[in-house]
This record gives sequence, structure tokens and C-alpha cells, in this order.
Amino acid sequence: MKILVVGTGAREHAICSALADEATIYSVMGNRNPGISRLAREFTVAPEVDTEGVVRFASEKGVDMAFIGPEAPLEAGLVDALEEAGIPSVGPTRDAARIETDKSFMRKLFEDYRIPGSITYRVFSDPEELREFMEDFDSEAVVKPVGLTGGKGVKIVGEHLRDNMEALKYATEVIEKRIGGHPSVVIEERVVGEEFTVQAFSDGEHIVPMPAVQDHPHAYEGDQGPITGGMGSYSDSDELLPFLTQKDYEDAVEIMQRTVDAIRKETGPYRGILYGQFMLSADGPKLIEYNARFGDPEAMNVLPLLESSMLEICEGIVDGNLKSASFMNLATVCKYLVPEGYPESGVAGAEIKVDEKKIEDMGVITYYAAVNQEDDHIYTSSSRALALVAPADDIYSAEELCEEATAHVKGRLYHRRDIGTRELVEKRIKHMEDLRS
Repeated sequence: MKILVVGTGAREHAICSALADEATIYSVMGNRNPGISRLAREFTVAPEVDTEGVVRFASEKGVDMAFIGPEAPLEAGLVDALEEAGIPSVGPTRDAARIETDKSFMRKLFEDYRIPGSITYRVFSDPEELREFMEDFDSEAVVKPVGLTGGKGVKIVGEHLRDNMEALKYATEVIEKRIGGHPSVVIEERVVGEEFTVQAFSDGEHIVPMPAVQDHPHAYEGDQGPITGGMGSYSDSDELLPFLTQKDYEDAVEIMQRTVDAIRKETGPYRGILYGQFMLSADGPKLIEYNARFGDPEAMNVLPLLESSMLEICEGIVDGNLKSASFMNLATVCKYLVPEGYPESGVAGAEIKVDEKKIEDMGVITYYAAVNQEDDHIYTSSSRALALVAPADDIYSAEELCEEATAHVKGRLYHRRDIGTRELVEKRIKHMEDLRS
């Protein structure tokens, strides 16, 4: 079977790797990703949001199915255009993808269908109404642009903002500068707890959840610095997390199932990957946001553990006949290597050298992200360069292995050494124990 994978990054490299043994891969990517280009029968370097160009390439190559990696092509209606051309896709339609691309749509869905796990929120497009609300808002605020910002538009009082007045200033800027592409902003209450992610395959009616993952979005060690697209993540061998109970996990999955049910009634079937970002509070899981695709880096934690046929899962998604999926009982740690200066002004055009053979011999996986390949040389862009993923029997063994593998990557790069360490994980456990007591 011929499958088109749309996307440039490490997430798409992981998707291609999961499909490569069963399908012939074709690729549309914004940069020449070294990992994807090796796996693909044919590829083109072109804008991923150029729906006409992508559909033309897919039709010319006679692909049987498409898998859409990032969010921007979903917002551009790529799935709709492919379906019009008779090519089914693993990815939601533009309307269904509003669960990510329009945060006000997501919150209203929870309200209208009484889905548990929601939080207090308001949406504003009038700066004066925003000011009046914020003057009386007695919770610490979270400010979110309504549209897409690559995971870098959210600012939180107590982390990035001093108080609600500074939040008001940023929220007003979001409206006036149309940050995220919309002249509107979402204000939410800040929920205290530990974040975790559950991703699920969905055929529009059934969902099949994957192991839970914890991402680390802050740029610097100790959870300091600006929010990024994700500096790394870990998963545990029991498909939970050290601070997450089976009931917490099942409650999160139930919220996601009810969301898919609601989307089906509002827009039609949601077919693809649903990513739920939750905050585990003292009162249980609260939904922070949804993504309409795999997480990056979270995809790299779960896909290497998949024992079931990825091709059969994809066929089940597009046919509306999704069954189940099984995963190896291993822990994983993923660490991103990013250019110096990331995320504000990452060094672009610097050559990096990756000893893939030594990394592979250690049992560690290399996934290339936003790099450019020219001949046999690999150069940084201003974004994340590559991810290393180590599977092992437990988190701490995986972390040690992953950290050791970073020595085989040379260049003007840095990474968070603390992801998956005992010190940081036990800090998470203690935090939840304190909240629940």
C-alpha cells in the first residue's frame, strides 16, 4: 500500500518509521528531513499547507491513503481536499480539527455536551470587555490565543506573567495583533497539578488510547524558561506515570471518548489522532487543551512501543472499523537536541554531526526534526534539531541510556539533561502527594 505522510519533523519521522515495514512511503515535507527522505520511495520539499500541491503529488503517485502529521495542513483543509480527490486520510477534516485550531470551539463543546474535566473560561474579542472581566477575575489567569501558535503562545500567571494585570496586557496584545491568526483570546483559570498526555487513535466512533506521557515544554532545566514546542518526554512501562493512577487514566480516556462523541454530532466523524493534554489536579484530570494530531515529542514515546500493525490501525481509522492496539511494556525517555538560542532565536545553518550507528548500537532511536539536509551534510534551522528516544525496563534506565547517547551528537546544540531523572520524577510524585493530602 502507498501512504503519503505529510510533515517535516521528528513526529513525522516516527510515523514513517512505524509504517515503513508495511507500506511504501511518499512524503511532502517543508525541509529535507534526513530520516524521512531515507524511508520514502519518493518525496517532495514543498509547503505542507499548499493543499492543491499536496493533492496533485498524491494523485500523481497514486497513493492509497494519507497521514497528516502537523496541525497547519489540517487547519488549511488538506484532509477535505484529499477526500474530494478520493484519498482517505488519517487526520480530521477542517471542521473536526477545530478541537485544536479554535480553542473557543473546544471549550464550548465541553459546555454544550456537559463533558467532565472542563475549567472556567471566557473568550474575548473586545479589549474593554476583557479589561472589565480581568479586574474582577479572582483566579490566576492562563492566556491562550484562540488559534495556532506552535505551542508557544500560552502564558500563565505565576510562570510567565507576574499577575493578572500583566496577563491583561498580554491578552490585549493577542487581540490587537491577532496572535494565532484571530482577533480574540481565551482566558482560563490556572489549574494546579501535574500535566500529562493521553493520545488516542479514533475512527469517529471508537477510540483506542495509548500509554500516558509527560511532556516538558519549558526550555531550561528545572522547568524554567519560556514554553517551547517540547524539550522531551517520558512514559512508563505500565502505560501510566509514576504519579498517575489507573482511575486517573480511565477518567481522562472517558473525557476523550465523550469529546469524540460530541464532535461526531457537531461536525461529523473525527478520524485520526486525538491528543488530550490534561492537568491532574487534586480533583482529578482537567482538560487543558486538545491537539488534532500526534504530539511532538509524545509520538516518539509511544510509536516505538507499538506491537500492533500500524497499517491495520490506519485502515481501521479511515474505514471506521478500528479495533485495538497493543504496546510493549517498556518505559521510554525522549530528549530533544535544539540549536543554541532556542526558542527565541535558535542558531540556524550550523552543521551537526550524528553518529547514528553508535546511537543505534546502544538501542537508542534517532528521529530528525527541523533540520536541512544538503548532500551528506545536516544543518540546523532555528527550531528543534533531533530527538533521541531510549526504551528500557524503567524510566531511570531509559534516562541514563538516552543521556549517554547525546554524546554522539556534535554541534551547536543543547538539551535538557534533567528529563526522566529520578530527581525530577520524584518531584512530580511529591507534588501530587501534597496536593491530594
